[in-house]
Amino acid sequence: MSAPDRLIVTPGGRLSGTLTVPGDKSISHRAVMFGAIARGETVIEGCLMGDDVRATINAFRAMGVAIEAHDDGRVAIDGRGADALREPEHALDMGNSGTSIRLLTGLLAGLGIRAQLGGDASLNHRPMRRVTEPLALMGADIATTDAGTPPLRIRSRAPLHGIRYELPVASAQVKSAVLLAGLNASGETRVVERLPSRDHTERMLRAFGVQVELAGHTIGLRGGQTLTGTRISVPGDISSAAFFLVGAAMSEGASLRLENIGMNPTRTGVIDILRLMGADIELLAERAAGAEPVADIVVRGRRLHGVDIPAALVPSAIDEFPALFIAAANAEGTTRLGQADELRHKESDRIDVMASGLHELGVEATALDDGIVIVGRPGALGGGAIDSRGDHRIAMSFAVAGMFASAPIELTGCTAIATSFPGFVATARRAGMAIAAAP
Repeated sequence: MSAPDRLIVTPGGRLSGTLTVPGDKSISHRAVMFGAIARGETVIEGCLMGDDVRATINAFRAMGVAIEAHDDGRVAIDGRGADALREPEHALDMGNSGTSIRLLTGLLAGLGIRAQLGGDASLNHRPMRRVTEPLALMGADIATTDAGTPPLRIRSRAPLHGIRYELPVASAQVKSAVLLAGLNASGETRVVERLPSRDHTERMLRAFGVQVELAGHTIGLRGGQTLTGTRISVPGDISSAAFFLVGAAMSEGASLRLENIGMNPTRTGVIDILRLMGADIELLAERAAGAEPVADIVVRGRRLHGVDIPAALVPSAIDEFPALFIAAANAEGTTRLGQADELRHKESDRIDVMASGLHELGVEATALDDGIVIVGRPGALGGGAIDSRGDHRIAMSFAVAGMFASAPIELTGCTAIATSFPGFVATARRAGMAIAAAP
């Protein structure tokens, strides 16, 4: 379901009731990738059918994998093993998906498959040396542009050899790319993290029968293992739930329940930070969905206050910071974030774009090299026009801001919402937000 390019949000409304959100994007990508290289059928329920995951599906179809995908999130993959993949006849278009291009580069480099991978204008400006450099240490031959950006050209040089690699910054995409290359490398591959990043790759590899070793901050596996097809149930995406968590937490008297949300401990920083700001958030019906923990989340609105965000929580909230910046703008006092320079390398420079947008709405926000300082005040948000720069999370974050603004907020560049949250506008309306396509 596509989103209009221009949206307008009218102030007022209160989020309430019970909502579900689409399947977790990170888990959906990995389920498709691993099912495509496994032996035997893989069936995925609840797969996110947004543009990003469709790009992953289409890439494997171009390499000869039979994938049956339905709009309701059911995906069936006829896996015939990694050695059955064929080299694509044309360049693989990853659209706007950084997860697709980085993980697939590691996987294909390990298999020695020649391919070219690129995407839209936004993706083709994102840094890729953080992936290509460790893969080169394993023996891969991958060319980038002079700026280290896509398109990436994987030139066959197999087999690779395992390495021990210390991540310079916490990055699940880099960690996953190295581990996926290691699946088909000789010897052992080990990745050492300074701070834990999301661990969906490690959990799901185990679900497909791969032996993954965890020792403190080190994740390791040996090459030559075979994946076996399985059934995967994808929980709701906490990154998509974050917009409604923030909207309800900011609205005094609101009460909202979000059902079947993934509660992976490497992804719950948004809840931890909102609680530090004074939010009333309760987890109910905690349970397991395969390798992933899930729960229902109940959030009750009340006044929030600014905080200094602990550096230890940055990796587990990296995708949710645009929404958290809106909470900070409407909270009492100053919120400070540092050690989050990764935000400058997303679909947009999320530090500068969010700071600029908050200024447009009358909020004092200072961009730092690696973070932001926001001086919040309840009622501080004014109306205005915001260019989301084609970044889905920027667009949805400022849509939430519109509920608390003193005048309407008009958003442009909103079609990218479909990459992660098809149906966002309808879901937001159902929850109580006054949002519509701009005339």
